[in-house]
Amino acid sequence: MKLLKASLIVLFSILLVSCSEKDDAPKNIEVQNFVWKGLNAYYLWQDLVPDLADRRFNNDNELYSYLSAYDDPANLFYSLLYMPNEYTKDPNRTYSWIVDDYIALEEAFAGIRLTSGMKLEGADYADGSGGYYIYVYDVVAGSNADAQGVTRGMIITEINGTTITRGNVNDLLDNDTFTIHLADYNGGNPVSNGTTITVTKSQVTENPIKVTNVITNGSHTIGYLMYNQFSRNFDGELNAEFAKFQSAGLTDLIIDLRYNGGGSVQTATYLGSMITGQFNNELFAKQVWNHKVMEVTNPDLLINNFTNQILNKDQQGNVVLDEAINSLNLNTIYFIVSDDSASASELVINALKPYIDVKLVGTQTYGKHVGSITLYDSDDYTRNGDNLKSHTWAMQPIVLEIQNVDGENAPEGFIPEVIIDEDPGNLGVLGDPAEPLLERTIQYITTGAKGVPTMKKGVQFSPSWNSNMMRPDYNNMYVELK
Repeated sequence: MKLLKASLIVLFSILLVSCSEKDDAPKNIEVQNFVWKGLNAYYLWQDLVPDLADRRFNNDNELYSYLSAYDDPANLFYSLLYMPNEYTKDPNRTYSWIVDDYIALEEAFAGIRLTSGMKLEGADYADGSGGYYIYVYDVVAGSNADAQGVTRGMIITEINGTTITRGNVNDLLDNDTFTIHLADYNGGNPVSNGTTITVTKSQVTENPIKVTNVITNGSHTIGYLMYNQFSRNFDGELNAEFAKFQSAGLTDLIIDLRYNGGGSVQTATYLGSMITGQFNNELFAKQVWNHKVMEVTNPDLLINNFTNQILNKDQQGNVVLDEAINSLNLNTIYFIVSDDSASASELVINALKPYIDVKLVGTQTYGKHVGSITLYDSDDYTRNGDNLKSHTWAMQPIVLEIQNVDGENAPEGFIPEVIIDEDPGNLGVLGDPAEPLLERTIQYITTGAKGVPTMKKGVQFSPSWNSNMMRPDYNNMYVELK
């Protein structure tokens, strides 16, 4: 989205000289200066953090003295966050983060990561003994785990010969190469079967379009799409899948977001427009920024409208994708969701609800209705702005709340009408009509039956653990500062 940066600079110069154009701070606190001024300008809860107040410092020297107390820019960054609103589910995590290598951050948004390829979830032993195991719920195509034969449904009780616990699981997986020890499920009380597989992390580009197919069931022609990240680098591929759905003459569509923690708001808008098509140019979602941004920004620049065209540009403003959207003009959509469905996934659900009938199958979604931007250390905080500093630090602070056309969102997440959870002992094959969650969604489509909630019992500890939590972009939703 495009902000009126010139107006912001005028406003900030009235409030405090330090908040206007970013002067050259002493080299030893250059990054700290960037951190404070970027958060002062854009952080959603800036007015609730005393040390980010516009009049906190009388001049730059006072600010520099304050910044000099922080040798590590990351410590400064996290000290300036408004924690009660930043993350209510886990006080040890935050929606905002900072990195010292923005290339890696940009690659993560593009689906490029250093990974073994295994996606894992943790569970307690069913017998209440306190034992703990992890299981593979997905494997990234083209990864080393894929090449070594790791498959969905494998149960892991040890790594490198060490028994897995809640406390050590992250450390055990934090190696470039490690050996997993497999076990038989045994009713949720895994028993080692002696099989081991050694996997090595590598740089992998994950296509977020995991599975697509068309399923015929009686008079229903049902499209199915498992979509795992809202990545603008794959907008063309996503649009191509909807062209296939158009040709198939679908009566119904299922979009599986159970593992989708979010991503680009623009891509979410494109997906909503592909599902529909009859609401072109009507409001898809609107953004609420901090009061300083709202006061100087044309409200029309803070909305995302349904569209019939994909128009993506790179950071230099060059068009990289320009094509008509393939829309299905549906009046009903079915989403498979879980507590791993967050941010941009919830945005699509929320934005479509006022317009069409949105049906949900699975478990309650995560509940995250705020979004971020990437701030770089340049005059206008963009990657291609003037005077981009030579360091590679960047920030990803929360800057906006997002709402649908009725001004609504769901901070606690969305509760499906059909409640069904995955069972580690019977995960099934993704995209197969017999996979339990897909099978139940097809039944919902063809019969309308909501049935009795089906939840896994005695296997999931609270708070839950998922290997995606180790990623810096976990459950992120972002817009682009242009």
